[in-house]
Amino acid sequence: MRKLLFFWIASLLCVMQAEAKEQKPTGDALLLLHEKSHNFGDVERRGGDLIYEFTFKNGGTTPLVLTRVVTSCSCLKGHFQRKPVPAGGEGVIRIVYEPQKSEPGVFNKVIQIYSNSREGREVITVQGNALDHPKVKVKNEKIKIK
Repeated sequence: MRKLLFFWIASLLCVMQAEAKEQKPTGDALLLLHEKSHNFGDVERRGGDLIYEFTFKNGGTTPLVLTRVVTSCSCLKGHFQRKPVPAGGEGVIRIVYEPQKSEPGVFNKVIQIYSNSREGREVITVQGNALDHPKVKVKNEKIKIK
């Protein structure tokens, strides 16, 4: 009988622990992004960094805290305010794309935003087409393409 009781209690504890891991962050902060994607269009691969700012609002009743921004490649950087955003307040996530660090052609990059929001994680994207034009030199009326 004791073995059965021990097994039952151990099973109950395992179920409770699994449910606790699956719960989303608690609190009543809510990250509301004004837009979830941005298209840079055709861009020069050697034309310099591209910057876009995603704005958001805290639609909850408690302060919203962004904990980290994870990008899908080293050619993309995410910057965000570390201070809590009060209920009803707004903030900005600044994305910097460095096309020279990426291959030419169409790109679609993913940014994951982690916070204490009800959802816990939001995903935004940036896309475009990085053009890599060959260098053209004109010397003595002759054209050389490298």
